[in-house]
Amino acid sequence: MPVPITIEKLTKRFGAKTVLRDIDVQIAAGEIFFLLGPSGCGKTTLLRAVAGLNDPDEGRILAGDRDVTHLPPHQRDMGMVFQSYALWPHMSLRENVAFGLEMRGIGKADIQARVMRALEMVRLADRADSKPNELSGGQQQRVALARALVIEPQCLLLDEPLSNLDAKLRLEMRTEIRRICKEAGLTAIYVTHDQKEALSIADRLAVLDQGRLLQIGSPQEVYTRPGSRFVAQFIGETTFVEGRVLGWRDGRAEIETAAGIWTAQTAGGLEAGETVWLSVRPEAVQLHTDRADGPNVFNAALHATIYLGEVAQHAVELGGDISLKALETRPRLVARDDARAETRLYVDPADVQVLKA
Repeated sequence: MPVPITIEKLTKRFGAKTVLRDIDVQIAAGEIFFLLGPSGCGKTTLLRAVAGLNDPDEGRILAGDRDVTHLPPHQRDMGMVFQSYALWPHMSLRENVAFGLEMRGIGKADIQARVMRALEMVRLADRADSKPNELSGGQQQRVALARALVIEPQCLLLDEPLSNLDAKLRLEMRTEIRRICKEAGLTAIYVTHDQKEALSIADRLAVLDQGRLLQIGSPQEVYTRPGSRFVAQFIGETTFVEGRVLGWRDGRAEIETAAGIWTAQTAGGLEAGETVWLSVRPEAVQLHTDRADGPNVFNAALHATIYLGEVAQHAVELGGDISLKALETRPRLVARDDARAETRLYVDPADVQVLKA
């Protein structure tokens, strides 16, 4: 049965360096929870603490009501999937998946039944007698998943499991991992630095930087309502525009910038005269608008375009030497050598995020 995982005030040091600082996280039973951040932010250290591969200096970890903070890994009922598949090349898939059960002294009949269930879950039952070198990278990763699932863990831990796959396989495995976790009803904690991976698989995610937990929420919440400039630029692309709060009109903030006055639908907490950053996602910029003058309607010039078929990425110049990134679906033809294609753009005030400077 899946269990909730609770991490309370967790701190970890390596010598004089503190790599995790007062981490508090509550993960629901059956939830797919991502730890996301740049290299060196502490996400793998946190996962290894949950797995029992390193001891925290402060705080505790609960699996359900059971304190597992200082238990060895084999007593935690957790399965782990690493970056490397670590499959025995001389063993069949069946034998690779059975290995962990044999070490636990499970009876042979029970082992065979559980191995086939695990291979069926990852859709490799028909390859049970194949060797790892006969499989693609994605199939080998599924065997690694089956090996973690076969012990029937209360929680599945995944440390950048797709990093060794090519782009096409990574896309396929995102769907597979979410399907497998949900079909098995597993609580899963997944470490990655890949934002797209996190957004496409997670129920909720946490963003870490320099050992600190910056924000927790659903993928949509964190993407559309980042709590800081770091989170806004780490999760997806954005452009920052510096401004000063003028005041409020009709419940919306008015921000003075070098390119003119912007309007933002904000939760508040701002003071007139305060310096802020506006975060504007490329997909929020609507080009070629026929709107009359109004909130967030600006004259602009396209000065660089990357044409990608179904979309085009534009660099758009406003007044005051301010540039925005714009993503245009079903793009109009823009000549690559046309340095100053004039346009008008619009950004919905709900899509302008105001971040304190």
